[in-house]
Formats: sequence, structure tokens, C-alpha cells
Amino acid sequence: MTQFSFLTPCNRHPFAHLLVLSYADIIQEVHVRLVKLPATNLEPGMFIAELDRPWLETPFELQGFVVRDADEILYVSNYVDHVYIDAEYNGTRRSLKLAVNAVEPKPIVRLALREEFKSTKIAFERAAETLDAVFHSLRSGSEGADLRAVQAALNPLIDGVFRSPEAVAALLRLKDSEEYRYRHGIAMAIWGVILGRQIGLSRHELEKLALGCALCDIGMTQLPPELLDQAENLSDAQRRIIRAHPIMGADLVSKSAHMDIQILGIIENHHERMDGSGYPRGMQGAEIPLLARIAGMVDTYDAMITPRPYAKARTSNEASLELLDCSGHQFQEALVEQFVQAIGLFPTGTMVELNTGEVAIVVSQNSTRRLKPEVVIVLNRAKDRLAIPKVVDLAKQSIAAEGERWISRELRSGTYGVSGEEFFI
Repeated sequence: MTQFSFLTPCNRHPFAHLLVLSYADIIQEVHVRLVKLPATNLEPGMFIAELDRPWLETPFELQGFVVRDADEILYVSNYVDHVYIDAEYNGTRRSLKLAVNAVEPKPIVRLALREEFKSTKIAFERAAETLDAVFHSLRSGSEGADLRAVQAALNPLIDGVFRSPEAVAALLRLKDSEEYRYRHGIAMAIWGVILGRQIGLSRHELEKLALGCALCDIGMTQLPPELLDQAENLSDAQRRIIRAHPIMGADLVSKSAHMDIQILGIIENHHERMDGSGYPRGMQGAEIPLLARIAGMVDTYDAMITPRPYAKARTSNEASLELLDCSGHQFQEALVEQFVQAIGLFPTGTMVELNTGEVAIVVSQNSTRRLKPEVVIVLNRAKDRLAIPKVVDLAKQSIAAEGERWISRELRSGTYGVSGEEFFI
């Protein structure tokens, strides 16, 4: 989404069920190496990469697991009919925990999280500067973009997603609105990688996705500067010019060395929508490449949570609900669900108010109890700062001693004079 596009509340399309690709369709699209298998036909040592239903409908951990014996195979078959195994699996990965109760989140080394946040912030700024330089070069009349330079700048951020997706997500939540187009492009790339990793894309595919997302607005470099500064009240003619930027961007990148057809597909089609309401060609459903579908959704999400001079940022929860409302209409339902699973309903770095009136910062996700993350309480119920912030795991709290706490609402950063960034610096 560019600064000229606004997402209005979506009414579910009457024929949305005809446009939505199933969860299994995504799985088959992502990797030909994934093999569908009845759960009862599993064998010890097989790696289950995906299920025939959303992970949240089962007691299993996210991201897959290895089944080790007949008991675990029976346990899995109690919850699913079919699974998708990784036919190329050849190593040790996480094993299934036989427990009906939710899996508890792993403890977080907070110092390591702070260090990861700091290093990610540096990498983010460098990537934004690199993208700014590429855009400036194209505005000055250069032909083709330095794709290798942008890819090299993005790789440390991709590494960061694998090391600590929570620290990376926190940084994206806390970024400011300066130089929106460059920072937005890098943020799109990271959100795309977070979702791509969630659905099982390979490292090579993630690199393509990240580069394509970063370059989605590259066509804007060919538009009149005065048009870029006009945020609203566009004429029909101006709107047509702006809506040409995906094709203009793909044309620019096609002249670059090391051009890739999938990257061009992301740039050209990231404003297409599942119901055919997008542009430039009004493509529908599976006509839109998978990576472009991902790019279009994370583009919208990041635009909604980013503060800009003419629009307040929405909270993560508000933006997630907006995506869910538009799933099966503008965005693919299974992709929206997987994205919300990946980032959490209250992503790391967000500020929340508890039912007690206390104010806290989310510092860790619980993969199976998404409404009960780990938080650091920074203000008491009177909204006074605590001398020593208190860490509370909402999924493991001592109810008998202090009563039960839960999240009542998400707060915008800066509310009550508190910023989510305080915990990470």
C-alpha cells in the first residue's frame, strides 16, 4: 500500500468462498517436497511440516515436529486426518510433546533480546539507507536498480528473523514515519519474511520475497514529486498515474542485472486482490502469484500500523482484525491466518493495559495461548511507574497469590508517557 491508498472496512464478498484458496493449497504451492499423507500412515522419524487444518485447532506446537514412535503417531491421528511431511527431511528437529495442555513458552534471555533488537535496528537503518540510495539513483535518471546491494542489505534482517523474530517484530512496531517509502519497503520485506518462514518457504524463496517487497514502490521514483506529496483529494487522472507505479516499477527492475521473474511478479502484482478489485490488471485468486499475495497483505498491514502526518497508526490488534475482516475478499484467508499466528494478536513490543489497570509491554509470545503472552509491567494501576518493572507470564501466573491478569486492550506507544522501545534499549 502506498501513502495514497486507504483500506476501508471490508464487507465479506458474497462469492468469497469461490475465491479463497484453502490452507492445503498454500502448502502445495510452497513446496513440492511436501507430501500429503494420512496421519495413520505416519512412520517414526517423519517430519510433519503442516497439517490439514490450522495449527491453532490442535494442541501441537507451531512450525512442525518429528514423530518418534507409535504412541506419538496415535496422538497426532486423534487431532488430524492428514498431514504434510517434508520428503527432504534429513536432520533433527523439535519433537512433539505429548500433552493436551498448552505448550509453555520458552524462557527468554532478556539481555540477548535487547542485543538482538539493537543489532536489528542498525541493520534496518542500513537497509533503508541502501534503498534510499537506489531510489535516488533512479530518480536521477539511472537505468536499472542495484539489486545485489539491496539484497546484501536485506540479508542480515532475514538472518535476524531466524534468530529472534520477536525482536525484529518489535522493531517494526516501533519504527517512526520518517522517509516512509524507504522504511516501509524494508518493513514490508521483514513482515514478508516472517510470514514466509511461517508457511515454510526456503531461504532462497525468502530472499526473493524480501527483495521484491522492498522494491514494490520503486515505480514511484518515476512519478512527479508534487504528486507524491499530495496525500489526499486526488483527481481521477492523478489516481490513474499513481496506479501505474507497479508496472513502471517492474519495467525499471527488468532493466537491472540479476533480474528475477518472481521478483518482477511481486512488484507488478502487489496491489492485485483476491476478488479482482485490485490493479493494474484486476487479477483474481490463484492468478496472483503467491509471493505477490504475501506482499500485498504485508504492505497493507505495515501501512496501517505506521504513523503518518495525515493518518494515525492503528494498533496491531486493530490492524490484525482489519486483515481478518478482509480475508476471503481482498486477501487470502489462509495467509491472513498464518500471518496472525506468526506475529501474535499482541505482537512483541506492543503496549497493553491489563484488567487490573496496570500498563505493560509484551516481551514474548506464547505460541499456543496467544492471548496470554509474557509481559513486563511498567506502570501500576494508578499509572505510576514501578521502580522495578515486573515480569509476568500471563500463561503461568500465580492466580491464588495475586488474582488473574489478562490483557484488556492494546495501547498506542506513548500512552501514559511510556514507549514500548524502553524495554529494548
